[in-house]
Amino acid sequence: MKSMTRDHWALLAGALILMVLPFAVSGYVLYVVNLLMVFVVLSLGMHVVIGEAGQFALAHAAFYGIGIYTAGIINAAWHPPFIVSIVAAGLLSAVLGFLIGYLALRMRDIYLALATFAFGEAMQWVFLSWERVTGGSNGMQMQPAELFGYKLTNDLQAYPFVVVLAGLMLWLTVALARSQYGSALRAVRESDVAAMAMGINVKAMKQSAFAISAAFAGIAGGMYTLFTSFIHPESLGFQTTILVLTMVVVGGMGSVRGAVAGAIAFGLISELLRQLMSVQEIIYGVILMGFMMFRPKGLFADRNKRAARQVVKEVAP
Repeated sequence: MKSMTRDHWALLAGALILMVLPFAVSGYVLYVVNLLMVFVVLSLGMHVVIGEAGQFALAHAAFYGIGIYTAGIINAAWHPPFIVSIVAAGLLSAVLGFLIGYLALRMRDIYLALATFAFGEAMQWVFLSWERVTGGSNGMQMQPAELFGYKLTNDLQAYPFVVVLAGLMLWLTVALARSQYGSALRAVRESDVAAMAMGINVKAMKQSAFAISAAFAGIAGGMYTLFTSFIHPESLGFQTTILVLTMVVVGGMGSVRGAVAGAIAFGLISELLRQLMSVQEIIYGVILMGFMMFRPKGLFADRNKRAARQVVKEVAP
């Protein structure tokens, strides 16, 4: 009960800060906060597939890019309310994630990581080569998102919508984690054999985890189109996946609050290191190795020590 009270106070403090922020800071700070909200949704998506389901997938940047291009193309072609383009981005990413999950069902651990990494690299090649649709190496100009004729032309105008969407995705993640479905995912994470013995359809759970994770990434991509005017395929490569993976691992595998904290912390770090692009991957790699060696369960590990012991109690009828 104590930890729940602290969580509620933290959420209340965060909500108050986000409410007053537009009246106290400049446009650049709002851009950074918008970007952090996108990272939060990306991190929550990776948390679902890695932290909850235990599937080591490395295709998050690909689904993020699919979401960005889907929403951007729809906005430019038909100018619908941006909710339509974001939902479409999430649905397309979910369908592709479901298919990738189906193909990856026979793989585990490093083989699954390599297969999903290959998919991510293939999608970046598509983004670079399909010039008629994505603009290729020249990048793609984004049209302003619209809501019933109201255009979002700057970070301040996009800010409330981005924050509300991030809050909604956080609520959905917490609801999923506390549901019977979330308990079943954790049972699959702990042991496929034990999960099957309890009557859980392991294949269906893994596929659905891929689909939900991809949908989160696609929605994050749609959110990104609300405040950006340009996208280049180079920003959708393996470096982005490593950044999001670092957020989840350092925050705490299997911890929603860890995914959020990691997203905010490393989102800020990535912005501070913007001028050091050539060494960013090295820095993230060193941080990842350090945590995997000395604190493999992340910063919120202490709150998750009893998680494995609770799985059977949560799932068993």
